[in-house]
Amino acid sequence: MGITIKTPEDIEKMRVACRLAGEVLDYITAFVKPGITTEALDKLCHDYMVDVQGCIPAPLNYAPPGYAPYPKSICASINHQVCHGIPNDRPLKKGDIVNLDITTIKDGWHGDSSRMFIVGEASILAKRLCAVTHECLWIGIDRVRPGGRLGDIGAAIQHHAEAAGFSVVREFCGHGIGANFHEDPQVLHYGKAATGPVLEPGMIFTIEPMINAGKAAISELPDGWTIVTRDRSLSAQWEHTILVTERGHEVLTLSAGAPPRPSTLP
Repeated sequence: MGITIKTPEDIEKMRVACRLAGEVLDYITAFVKPGITTEALDKLCHDYMVDVQGCIPAPLNYAPPGYAPYPKSICASINHQVCHGIPNDRPLKKGDIVNLDITTIKDGWHGDSSRMFIVGEASILAKRLCAVTHECLWIGIDRVRPGGRLGDIGAAIQHHAEAAGFSVVREFCGHGIGANFHEDPQVLHYGKAATGPVLEPGMIFTIEPMINAGKAAISELPDGWTIVTRDRSLSAQWEHTILVTERGHEVLTLSAGAPPRPSTLP
């Protein structure tokens, strides 16, 4: 397919779709409490996207080659689930960590973002994993500038995660996004600096590191979608959609309620 450079008109449409994705996460935050099911969270998000925002939930019935259609409007990945968890009737309990992944389609353009939520009071390990993964996201974002290389992002994320004693999932990565849910380039969360395509203004892609408390190895559940850590260790993920600008970058999914860039970073 090749990497598409978005026009100024494309970028304005992407700003809208991405703002909506962030606002869904802002909206759902108050509902993530012990006792609620991820199925209930899915319905709340679906109704908000369709009835309030007037957009389409991109995951619903999404069916890439070799996959059955995804049956829900959001992904909800709990504890050792790495990504693509299908919402169900299991109530969240105190101490769970859950990633909610939102992708909206507005006027044919996609916005994609995810956040970690701590349900009640979690363990020290769970809180540290969520915090370090959030730092990894922003360390990757900090590397986005015209003239930089795509490998700079993954190398910085890998270094930070492994220095904290965690591991980086290899099989899933960030991706270009626009009129299509998934476009080139693939944005790896590991690798070598100064390698890969040169970043140019108008590129739009996600950065979405998946970081495991244990080993990096993963498995797929029989539902054909849910990915889990093979050693059943905790996993965390954060995601933003990023635009490469003339002078640096713009975080398109950064909404009013989104946790800011960590103050722990230089």
